[in-house]
Amino acid sequence: MHRVSRLSNAARLNVAGLVLTAAGMLLQIAAGSGLYPSFAGPIVLLVTAVVVAFWPVRWMAYVALVVPLVLGLGAIIAAVMTGAFFEQLTDTDNVGILLGSLMHVIGLIAAVVGGVGMVMRRG
Repeated sequence: MHRVSRLSNAARLNVAGLVLTAAGMLLQIAAGSGLYPSFAGPIVLLVTAVVVAFWPVRWMAYVALVVPLVLGLGAIIAAVMTGAFFEQLTDTDNVGILLGSLMHVIGLIAAVVGGVGMVMRRG
């Protein structure tokens, strides 16, 4: 835990965003969402959060930015192509899916902002 206490605020925001996104995706899966047929997304997010928090290497800022950007772009593409993600963000019939979707979006935004901050700090 000593390494986590020395993280920059941007890295902390990134790790928190990655974890929140993974938790949101898991909640969506548990609530019956059909958007995520596997646990690959949450696993990748959680592994990335652990690596960012505990593996101090120079290029980690780029990993911290690229992973949520790729997943965010995937979510945007899926939303545009099917509309299902937008439906999950507005449908109050299934509170678990709605809450998970909100956690997903807020977490991705936080992770990207934290990743940008980490990259900017390097420069």
